[in-house]
Amino acid sequence: VQLQASGGGLVQAGGSLSVTCAASGRFLSAYRMGWFRQAPGKEREFVAGVSRSGGATTYADSVKGRFAISRDNAKNTVYLQMNSLKPEDTAVYYCVASNNWPPRDDDYRGQGTQVTVSS
Repeated sequence: VQLQASGGGLVQAGGSLSVTCAASGRFLSAYRMGWFRQAPGKEREFVAGVSRSGGATTYADSVKGRFAISRDNAKNTVYLQMNSLKPEDTAVYYCVASNNWPPRDDDYRGQGTQVTVSS
């Protein structure tokens, strides 16, 4: 499966941004999906995950209550809505397709999209 993230950009602290992951090559519904991020000089970290059906979600404590992950299996697309953004949310965001729960980044991972939050 090929994954392509898009929608990143520059936003001021407190603002909102939505990133999208489009999948091709295989039906997205076969996988649990997730978002990871990596900030400069830091390790990649889990952000959010969604079950195959979309009925269950899980979040890192650092984003809980601010971010929302969703998916549209008919469109082979996963979304991450980010609200109340903070400068520490600045990172490259990657979407992953995983056979694990919570999703892991060692099955399929697409190229990331840069999110920059200015203070």
